[in-house]
Amino acid sequence: MNNVVITEVVHQMEHLPVDLQQQVLDFIKTLTVSVQRGVPGKKLLRFAGIIPPDDLKLMSQAIEQDCEQVDLNEW
Repeated sequence: MNNVVITEVVHQMEHLPVDLQQQVLDFIKTLTVSVQRGVPGKKLLRFAGIIPPDDLKLMSQAIEQDCEQVDLNEW
């Protein structure tokens, strides 16, 4: 089934002007970037609880101090 779709896309692309072919290619590239990548959460559960509580507290403090500030003049 996959080859049928690819063949049809190629066939349709052959009839488009080069600028529209480029637009289709750009669109396809954005689709491939937007496809989710990574690991399902279930596979990450084995890591739950391995960060020591003191480290979590330090991380939380760093986030509060450095990440929760808005610099209106940044842009």
